[in-house]
Amino acid sequence: MSHPKDCQGSQQAPLKRRDVLRQASTGFGLTALASLMADKAYAGLAGGGTHFAPKAKNVIFCFMPGGMSHVDTFDPKPKLAALNGKKFDGFYQVGAKAETNRQWLASPWQFKQHGQAGVWVSELFPHLAKCVDEMVIVRSMVSGFPLHPRGNLLMHTGRNTGGFPSLGSWVNYALGSENKNLPGYVLLHAGAVPPGGLENFSNGFLPATHQATAMHAEGKPVINIDAADKDPKIQRAKLDTLLQQDRQFLASIGQDDGIDAAIKNYEMAYTMQSVVPDVLNLDKESEATKKLYGVDGPERHQRNYSRQCLRARRLVEAGVRFVEITCPEVFGGDNGTWDQHSDLKKGHEGNALITDQGVAALIQDLKSRGMLGETLVVWATEFGRTPHGPKPDARDHHETAFTVWMAGGGMKGGTVYGATDEVGMRAVENVTEVHDLHATILHALGLDHKKLTYRFGGRDVSLTDVHGHVVRELLA
Repeated sequence: MSHPKDCQGSQQAPLKRRDVLRQASTGFGLTALASLMADKAYAGLAGGGTHFAPKAKNVIFCFMPGGMSHVDTFDPKPKLAALNGKKFDGFYQVGAKAETNRQWLASPWQFKQHGQAGVWVSELFPHLAKCVDEMVIVRSMVSGFPLHPRGNLLMHTGRNTGGFPSLGSWVNYALGSENKNLPGYVLLHAGAVPPGGLENFSNGFLPATHQATAMHAEGKPVINIDAADKDPKIQRAKLDTLLQQDRQFLASIGQDDGIDAAIKNYEMAYTMQSVVPDVLNLDKESEATKKLYGVDGPERHQRNYSRQCLRARRLVEAGVRFVEITCPEVFGGDNGTWDQHSDLKKGHEGNALITDQGVAALIQDLKSRGMLGETLVVWATEFGRTPHGPKPDARDHHETAFTVWMAGGGMKGGTVYGATDEVGMRAVENVTEVHDLHATILHALGLDHKKLTYRFGGRDVSLTDVHGHVVRELLA
């Protein structure tokens, strides 16, 4: 096909000013767009914004690593009281040999009904029991992986191996932070990293700016952001020089995510210097609020966890999109603090004491400030624990049944969804997989889990891969 300029005797018409602006790749419109896309407060989702109207704007993920026992917390099984101490002659895990030394174990804690919905909750959680009318409790979760690293990675990334983006990274990529001076994804911890390591909070193949920014419970919350120079002008000049060198290097080698992320992280750290201390400073909170959370309680680990819960509220209030809070490793050791293969009573009671008040206060505080409707609180563990054990005070890993719950963010409070069999061995009603949970969380944020993708390895990859469906019964 010939073009006019190829025709004999033809001349190309001179470009008008409007044509130049329209055709130039760095025209005014694209320059403005480039500025917006470089802003951390701008959504990372292709096209910007959400797929449909969201019910929630933020997520606070309270992760309970180690495998909390469902039959001792939110899924009562009276049948176990009748079987207590009797021989369990089945299979401990699928594919394993039958064990002759196991016995059925009744829960050492009593259950009572709470709230207008009359939801059954263990006496382990006296504070959370007061919040059941805000919670939707899913008793029919299944994992498929009874190993801590794989179970944790599945709960965080939708895969049982490393190298994939975490849920928080996907949300940050899709929606960005509402505050250009704060990261979109923050991890609040007390020095412990769950099995599976930092891959639980990784950006995977997404741009490196979408990984979690860690903030400590004790001491200095964020390291390496303090200014080395007291004079801000000197610091700014040094940073500008460094950024200029980085950009020149990036231009010389072409696109490189690592260098690009380093440039953005330097800028983020610079802005965080003044913002983070103010956001994380709890001195501005009222004494009533501090008392509600228990930040001045007598037990160190409980104080730290409650402090992180209060900080989570302050962070989402300041515009952070996704905040995760993990537990300190006190009773369960390296495999997660809820991993009680022995000393079940001591371990679960200790962990409940550490976490119960802070999470309940978070829900109550968000509600009193009118923020619970737009903030989704997710409480989850990687799998449950067996309703039987090798001794009277021990439960082992159990992937075929466990419980999670959510509150706020458009969820149907006061709801119990799904069920396990009469002894808590298997989910038998409305079986819910981790991918279904992820799809539902994304849906609450206005994101279609099938459309939220990133091109990697020659295909469009998503959090849920080819799995998952939105559990609409959980939505208000």
